[in-house]
Amino acid sequence: MLTTKMIGNKIAEARKRASISQAQLAQRLFISSQAVGKWERGESMPDITTFNRLAEILGVDLNYFSETIQSAATEMEPDEPLIKQSDELPSGKQKYKHSWDMSRGNWVNADFSGLKNLQEKFSSSNIKSCKFIGSDMSGLLLKSNNVDSCDFSGSDISSSHVQTSNLVHNKFNDCSLKETEFSGSNIDGCDFSGANFIGTEFSKSYIYRCDFSGADFTGVVVKSGGFEKNTIANAVWNHTAFIATQLADIVFSGTLEDCSFEDCAFTSVTFQSATLINTFFRNKSLKRIRFIDCHADRLTYEFLKNGKADLSDITLLTPKEGDE
Repeated sequence: MLTTKMIGNKIAEARKRASISQAQLAQRLFISSQAVGKWERGESMPDITTFNRLAEILGVDLNYFSETIQSAATEMEPDEPLIKQSDELPSGKQKYKHSWDMSRGNWVNADFSGLKNLQEKFSSSNIKSCKFIGSDMSGLLLKSNNVDSCDFSGSDISSSHVQTSNLVHNKFNDCSLKETEFSGSNIDGCDFSGANFIGTEFSKSYIYRCDFSGADFTGVVVKSGGFEKNTIANAVWNHTAFIATQLADIVFSGTLEDCSFEDCAFTSVTFQSATLINTFFRNKSLKRIRFIDCHADRLTYEFLKNGKADLSDITLLTPKEGDE
């Protein structure tokens, strides 16, 4: 089995081949440079959700770390008994409660469609090519999970918590993800088309190459993470906030109302045929944003002007138009 020292050497070698400094790698992973240093010295090791992003940044195949990932993902603690004894009945007999728990498991090609009340029963698991179609997963806790190529289409995942998990190539078409919290997670190549994210929060999460076509981002907060190369055609933007987020290779269209972009980094970001109403921009420079055939109300226009944005293809809305 690979040791932390061996993994540290692998990270250092790949980083140097890619001509990336420890500080640059840390910045792209949204961690401290000290953490990268500890990895390379063998004092600690990245968690499972970080390996996928590391491989992409360093230009290596995920198999470069495969032995470590497999051992981390499949390490299991002894399962609790499926049957637990509870209170004693007056007759002197014992009553038993069914208490199934599928955490710390390795689940492949399983069909869990239509299940209810999953809640915390899939934590710390490796879940691949499984089906959860039309399931009631509200209040779910996914913590330290690796979820790859699964289908959650049409499921209710509202009021859930997704923590330090790796979500890759999964389908969440037409799912309810209302008031769900994503924290410290890697979300790559997932299909969220038609999903409802009302009131959802993404914090310290990297969201990459996902399809959010037709998704509802009303009241969503994205902070301290990355939002890059995602498809967001026909999405709903209302009271949506991006805070200290890396935005790259994104095209915003349609109406953005009561939205905000605070202390964000913009790379190849375009607003095309967009109408911006009461939308707040707080950045030292907005020169990297491209506006094509856009409209903005007076307040938004002044925010953009203050950030030295190119206003040449932005038409100022009249007060009447802005009120409509």
